[in-house]
Amino acid sequence: MASLIEGFNYDIFISYRQKDNKYDGWVTEFADNLKKELEATFKEEISVYFDINPHDGLLETHDVDASIKDKLKCLIFIPIISRTYCDPKSFAWEHEFKAFVEQASNDQFGLKIRLPNGNVANRVLPIRIYDLENTDIKLCESVLGGVVRGIEFIYKSAGVNRPLTPSDYPEKNQYKTFYRDQINKVANAIKENISGLKGEPLEFESESKEVIETIKNSSVKGKSIKFTARFKKRVLLVSGILLAAAVIFVALILTNVIKGGKPARAEGIKSLVVLPFENFTGDEKLDYVADGMHASLIGDMGKLGALRVIGKTSSSVFKNTGKSAPDIARELHVDALVEPTVTCYGDSVCIQIRVITPFPEEKQLWVADYREDKSKIAGLYNRIVKQIAEELMIELNPEEERLLAKSGIVGKEAYDEYLKGLYYLEDVDKESLMKALGYLNRAVEKDPSWAPLYTGLTMVWASIVQMGFESPEVAGPKIFENMNKALELDPDNSDSRFISGEMAFLAEWDWEKSEKELLKALAINPSNAIARVIYAQLLSSLQRPGEALMQANMAIDLDPKNPMLQLQYAAALLCLGDCENALIQTEKVTADDPGHYLANNLIESAAFLCGEYDKVIEAAKFILPARGISFEEVERIYKEQGFIPAYKEILRQSEELAQNNFFIPIEMAIRYMMVNQPNKALEWIEKGFEIHDPNMAYITTRMYCFDPLFSNPRFIDIIKKMNLPLPKN
Repeated sequence: MASLIEGFNYDIFISYRQKDNKYDGWVTEFADNLKKELEATFKEEISVYFDINPHDGLLETHDVDASIKDKLKCLIFIPIISRTYCDPKSFAWEHEFKAFVEQASNDQFGLKIRLPNGNVANRVLPIRIYDLENTDIKLCESVLGGVVRGIEFIYKSAGVNRPLTPSDYPEKNQYKTFYRDQINKVANAIKENISGLKGEPLEFESESKEVIETIKNSSVKGKSIKFTARFKKRVLLVSGILLAAAVIFVALILTNVIKGGKPARAEGIKSLVVLPFENFTGDEKLDYVADGMHASLIGDMGKLGALRVIGKTSSSVFKNTGKSAPDIARELHVDALVEPTVTCYGDSVCIQIRVITPFPEEKQLWVADYREDKSKIAGLYNRIVKQIAEELMIELNPEEERLLAKSGIVGKEAYDEYLKGLYYLEDVDKESLMKALGYLNRAVEKDPSWAPLYTGLTMVWASIVQMGFESPEVAGPKIFENMNKALELDPDNSDSRFISGEMAFLAEWDWEKSEKELLKALAINPSNAIARVIYAQLLSSLQRPGEALMQANMAIDLDPKNPMLQLQYAAALLCLGDCENALIQTEKVTADDPGHYLANNLIESAAFLCGEYDKVIEAAKFILPARGISFEEVERIYKEQGFIPAYKEILRQSEELAQNNFFIPIEMAIRYMMVNQPNKALEWIEKGFEIHDPNMAYITTRMYCFDPLFSNPRFIDIIKKMNLPLPKN
């Protein structure tokens, strides 16, 4: 069967080591499933070369079948990257992988191609079936000339590292991947790559390279150049464009928009991290300015749907660590880094932006300097994002163009107060939150028309009530008042949309509104990690577990080092019944902060569902004193009589205290289910419904141990009143 493109013998070549197919025929099954998926993806017939009995382990001195070179004349090369594939002595490595890279690099398309969306991709599409050692990764990168990007078929759990199979349960896999989804991703990637190959070549780019290369070679040899008439036309065309670019470049320098740039071009960058701003103003007191600018730039970079932009908390972890760009990139799994610096801050703001690619070696892709009046700072962030997108060859869609075209004016004094408010909002202790509230209220007095001020106030009040520093009766109206004002002034604020969706989920129990608002937040900023993880929890309550897991995994990839997001991710996993991985996530937080209240609260439920009662009691040690319960007595009973008597003691003390103190109804219901008293649990669930306990939004998920109640008429009646879908079992 011929290729879709004339001159090629196959569309796809699958390369592998025979060792990886011996045990269970994994590669053969993969090839068969991929062929079926391709039939459902393409209208045309796709030709796939897959040799069921390839040569293996041949040395370079062995005679190589000449026909393999013809078979390698294909559009897409798929190596099955395993722990044995990366072996320079093997036939697959030397005569298939390396041979294809060399052959493709010299054909009419080249090894790297432009996709229809403007991004760049490699014609080598690796399928990774094991987590690899660094030496193997570097070996692959040395051949590809860049980062090994591909699609993973890996099953990973404690002590396990093997290929993913169709029967594997995703929630037990550390990577949470569905085999069927991964097959679909491969077919979609092939379709995208072939569409790129079928597109028109970039004539200007290829011709300009020819001009530059010819001139460079001539100057080295010291010879004069004799141009053909056709070549002279090319030189004139390219020279004219370069001259025009130079004029524009000088104009930009004179207008203080850009100072300079480096001519390395981006290829296939799909993720980046904006590192913390360096404060080069000479005034250490302006650290709050650098911190606030960091948050603002990340928020605007997140509007680029083609990029995965790492969250501020995970980025800030690397401040003053001295880690190299490649080390940071490996740790966060990103393709590029943005290094911003603030060099002046007064009536004007001076910022320098550097974009760095870390692989195969650290290289400055682009650098620019900006100077802007402080009152126009919001528009400056958007301009920076648009220029970075251009340098990364990202084509903006109409909605992104609209969002990034917005600009506004903010009072200079109000902006100072705003940055100070954001700085103190980072800490959730009472003193810091009160300072943040004061700064933001003063900012509103100085400029009541700037939407981000009200978004900041909404976040402060939400943190105040979440930490228990104020009652919902007092904080709730403040949250809604500021949230609605922020949306009135700017309906395109992702954070305000997120809070609106979260309130609709937890406070209003309006599931349809919640989903609409959360989706709006993610449409504005696809890298809004907290919006994604809360959306995952909502989807669990709506009995849509597959979508929930996908959103939760996307969220943790966006801000993997954020303790609060780790806990929300753990809660999302617990909603899906994955107590083991929920425990792993929460214990990452308690490893650094053993007394973390929210983490221990989650551990209490997760450990109980996993049957790890020692961990339940250990978590209770940090939770119970805050409720006025004597842990010493509980611990004594646990050691002498066991778990259920110990928890009955917790409930006895709780019921006494509840006569004069507020106890969270769902918390009480969970503990009654732990001691197998469903009727008492239902009484507290009914109280939770009466007072509108926000935790009621999760009662149909697996977060709590309510499964035995799912068929109880009293429980079903509450679910129907809340308009929640019934649990599927």
